[in-house]
Amino acid sequence: MSKFGELIDTQVPVLLHFYSNQNTASQGMGEVLRDVAATLGDQARVIKIDVDKNKELAEALRIKTLPTLMIYKQGEMKWRQSGDQDASTLVGLVSEYA
Repeated sequence: MSKFGELIDTQVPVLLHFYSNQNTASQGMGEVLRDVAATLGDQARVIKIDVDKNKELAEALRIKTLPTLMIYKQGEMKWRQSGDQDASTLVGLVSEYA
């Protein structure tokens, strides 16, 4: 989990997408996240985390519903929501913390 600390302890906001390949709702967010990453460029980082490969982290963060999205900045969670989001909403949210 120390690697997770390094991922979220940055000066730019980090948008985390917790997903599973077994979950169809999670799979639909892939294109949305590519659009968000392209729009934000260097202003933020977008990271996908497979809960099937990171069970300990998912349990520690109490991920119950997929997809779950979180925004961190300087190691602090700023926003969290489960369910699909559109690209413009996510860009707006992440930009608030840039």
